Amino acid sequence: MTSAWQFDAGHGGIALAAGAPIDVSFEFFPPKTPAMAETLWHAVNELAPLGPRFVSVTYGAGGSTRERTHQTVTRIQQDTGVPVAAHLTCVGSTREEIRKIAADYWAAGVRHIVALRGDPPPDPAGGKPRFQPRADGFNNAAELVTGLLKVAPFELSVGAYPEVHPEALSAEEDMAHLKRKLDAGATRAITQFFFDPEVFLRFRDQAQAQGITAELVPGILPVSNFASTVRMAEMTGTTIPAWLRALFDGLDQKAEARQLVAAMVAAEQVRRLVAEGVRQFHFYTLNRAELAFAICHILGKRSVHA
Repeated sequence: MTSAWQFDAGHGGIALAAGAPIDVSFEFFPPKTPAMAETLWHAVNELAPLGPRFVSVTYGAGGSTRERTHQTVTRIQQDTGVPVAAHLTCVGSTREEIRKIAADYWAAGVRHIVALRGDPPPDPAGGKPRFQPRADGFNNAAELVTGLLKVAPFELSVGAYPEVHPEALSAEEDMAHLKRKLDAGATRAITQFFFDPEVFLRFRDQAQAQGITAELVPGILPVSNFASTVRMAEMTGTTIPAWLRALFDGLDQKAEARQLVAAMVAAEQVRRLVAEGVRQFHFYTLNRAELAFAICHILGKRSVHA
């Protein structure tokens, strides 16, 4: 089988073979403090020259970052010119409130929304948070997609879980809900992060078997902190393979080595997916540019201004 990769002497690194370009997008979250804001804008300015298809800005549990999300989205759009997607969720808002937010985004020139049901706020009693739709709100992301398209002809991305949403009754029910979101008018689905490429490839095959033809974009999480990654994986139902644990074992106090291993793991993950025909990738940056930039560099994704 012909490799999808070759050494690119002109760019000094590993690059995709002719006819197999990749597209990338990056996710950020709104900063809480001035120091976090400085880190965020450094990351945005470092990654914007790579020419991402879009960057997205998350929305906190229960809509807790609504204003900061809006401010971050509008500043990225004004300062960088990179297409920006605002996350918008069903949690804690009425249908009318969400329509108003969407209309404001459209008026500000934002044409892309990541439409999600959203994570519920923490349970004050300490129990497991449960999503409770408002009587005057959207019940799920499929309804949200329908509602947003009544406001304006947005480009809409939705979420997908290659290892099944933790609250889903079954893999079949989860896939049926994904199809409803896409049938409602979403443009693409961006997956939760995963580490075994076979997980995504099986998910893609299952989606196609159910008649899903929309773009399925794998979400890639470079492992900057293994303990934090394990905690996120537990919340999202993501499997941490034994080989990944072994790779990071003993690196808790070796930050530079962790960075090198993380870049290698993510680059190999993307390489294997490209070999199976995947061309679009969404990087969860955690507001840090270094790993995402290094991985793109390894893959031959360079500044559009170079």
